[in-house]
Amino acid sequence: MTDTITVGVLGTGIMGAAMARNLLRAGHTVHAWNRTRAKAEPLAADGALIADTPAEAVRDADVVLTMLHDGAAALQVIQEAAPALRPCAAWMQSTTVGVTAVGELADFARQHRLVFFDAPVLGTREPAEAGRLTVLAAGPAASRAAVAPVLDAVGARTLWTGEDGAAGSATRLKLVANSWVLAATNATGEVLALSKGLGVDPQDFFDLIAGGPLDMGYLHAKAALVLEDRLLPASFAVTTAAKDAQLIVQAGQQHGVRLDLAAAGAERFARAAAQGHGDEDMAAAYFASFDDR
Repeated sequence: MTDTITVGVLGTGIMGAAMARNLLRAGHTVHAWNRTRAKAEPLAADGALIADTPAEAVRDADVVLTMLHDGAAALQVIQEAAPALRPCAAWMQSTTVGVTAVGELADFARQHRLVFFDAPVLGTREPAEAGRLTVLAAGPAASRAAVAPVLDAVGARTLWTGEDGAAGSATRLKLVANSWVLAATNATGEVLALSKGLGVDPQDFFDLIAGGPLDMGYLHAKAALVLEDRLLPASFAVTTAAKDAQLIVQAGQQHGVRLDLAAAGAERFARAAAQGHGDEDMAAAYFASFDDR
């Protein structure tokens, strides 16, 4: 491996664009593609080559990085890229997908002789922009040097969960982690909504729990977005949270686990999106508590 590599980045939304910029800052060559080209164009100012097709983006790439909406999108896009994929290239699949989808993506990698890494990330816009994501990764130890430059550029920590990316151990852990994050987000929204309904100053609640085991920084961070009307730009959008919540519920169903809170949370995110808050930060699930919003 040389010190610098070529990375084909497929998907330049909130997370993908931030990861691409950090790769460029680290001195790597980045070929970026997004279905809506306008979302990828700003990366040209940072030195990225903006590709017209997925195949163009992955041609000559040492590593392919996918950061798309869901498993179906990741599979469709990598299929479009197939004619230009280099045999034995590493594929760092960072889209949050379901347990079944991981196997489908790994099957594609095997058929096209790609080295597959199941590598979702934990973090939102701010840590992504700072290169401080936590990467949950599963893939062959013998090939990890191939993706090390990418991991070093986009993350502060890599947690290896296994050697077989097809088994989806990293994705499974990501779904567990997201179940906690989304539950805490919805709990924050409901406590603010109930405070409003009962005429309680939210600060009185914060003072009540301050410094104790019920206090948490995440509560204050998400509550501030609602109370200070700072829901745009989103760190993690309502529509994406709704998708992830459904993946969590489905994973539970597939493994005999009933997730009542996750199912209710998915409904709240979907309701907030239907009310027009889909592009706002997921803290906007707060509005699902009010019929008139």
